[in-house]
Amino acid sequence: MTQLIKYFTANQKKLLLIDSIGALATAFFLFLIVRELNHYFEIPTPEATYLSAIAVVFSLYSGACYLLLRRGFTPFIRFIGIANLIYCAFTFGLLIKYYPSLTIIGKTYFLSEIVIICTLSYIELNVATKK
Repeated sequence: MTQLIKYFTANQKKLLLIDSIGALATAFFLFLIVRELNHYFEIPTPEATYLSAIAVVFSLYSGACYLLLRRGFTPFIRFIGIANLIYCAFTFGLLIKYYPSLTIIGKTYFLSEIVIICTLSYIELNVATKK
């Protein structure tokens, strides 16, 4: 993990690109897979749509930062790192709320998403404090 933080501290723009692609993948998965194959997940469709919409906004934000910024990435990385943590807290709240009705696949998906995004957020916040 230390090596990743060190690498992305020197390559902050790449971290924004990874965040953007990851958020886009999350949005795609939630909107097209989880909603359309909901019987495998059992999360209410509106909640999957909300999470997907938030992921699209995060993807656009990180993508715009990647494309438009030339330097001074730190505050933008800090912002998306905090936003990702809030997204994880919201997702965890939904996981708790719908835990009894979620399938094993649904529980596994949302827990995995939380772990991956929290890891990314940890890296982002560490990178933002190193500069």
